[in-house]
Amino acid sequence: MSTPIEVLRKAGIEIIWFDSLGAKSMCIQVVTDNEFRIVIDPGAAEMQPSYPLPPEEKIRLRKLAIEKIANACEKSRVLIITHYHYDHHVLPSDPHIPDPRKMFLNKTIIMKCPNKYINNSQWERARLFIEQLLKLVGEDIRKYLTKPQETEFEDPCTKLSVALSKSFGDYDERRRQLLQEGKKWFTKLASELWSRHDWVMEIELQDLKILWGDSRKFVFGTCEIQILEPWFHGVEYDRTGWVTPLIIRNRGYTVFYTSDLMGPIIEDYAEFIASLRPDIVILDGPPTYLFPYMFNRINLQRAIDNAITIIKAKPRLIIYDHHLLRERKWRERVKPVFEEAQKSDVLVLTAAEVLGDKPLIDKL
Repeated sequence: MSTPIEVLRKAGIEIIWFDSLGAKSMCIQVVTDNEFRIVIDPGAAEMQPSYPLPPEEKIRLRKLAIEKIANACEKSRVLIITHYHYDHHVLPSDPHIPDPRKMFLNKTIIMKCPNKYINNSQWERARLFIEQLLKLVGEDIRKYLTKPQETEFEDPCTKLSVALSKSFGDYDERRRQLLQEGKKWFTKLASELWSRHDWVMEIELQDLKILWGDSRKFVFGTCEIQILEPWFHGVEYDRTGWVTPLIIRNRGYTVFYTSDLMGPIIEDYAEFIASLRPDIVILDGPPTYLFPYMFNRINLQRAIDNAITIIKAKPRLIIYDHHLLRERKWRERVKPVFEEAQKSDVLVLTAAEVLGDKPLIDKL
């Protein structure tokens, strides 16, 4: 019987860095049959103040993560960035990158579209990132700006029939209010940001190629990567914006990479993942370190139930990590997930455990 690390290797998946190793990240590398390498979400951030390590140790671990990620990127032909949070991409100006030109140039960089289905802060971060990439080749971002290409944007909640049909008892009235407020937020973004401000064009230069990934398929030798349409980063109308999850088909395996779904919290997303019958799921768990003040019991239970839905699809391996590994009680808070995994004979492990170690948070 194959070990977890052997299952990953057979699928051409390599773990670069995850939260269970001590810095915020969800970085993997895909290796095709012909050794074509693709790095997904090359970023890392220091753990939050509540994480029980001295500040200097958090800095050291983040530096170590960036160095490992940069080394993987130097050997890759493609970088994929699912959204613009710094635990998912690093700026070329970061002082811990050994050589930004080797990390970012002479490869294809596929990014979440920076022009729509994006919140204000990621809109700005995307433009800063692209500006710094262009400076590496002596170019100015202003040369690549254009007028908005669209003015009508579908409300993504119209596709969430399962989530929106659920009742949560006494919480329903509050949820209805939140959805109404979220709708107003979405409408304002569409009408005042995406429709009125300059868009960034895709870029193809001799040393730098930048493409938008949303709702596109890319084939690299024997590997197909399908980048989905933007999904909410958490709950419906989550103010942290949108991410673009991936379906990776490589070496006869199907791998689902969630990016930041925070659970997933939304039932439609879990049902879609389960319907694919993936061999491997790289699943960011719920942010239990924010419980109960910024992450309530209803949404924690949704995340648990949705992870169980995915487990019942019987993947060979689930890497359960990222937001989940930021506080000591994480395993206790999602206990039903591990109970269902044992019952269903599905391996649910952190990245550290796949690598043969305990999560750092469990050692502290």
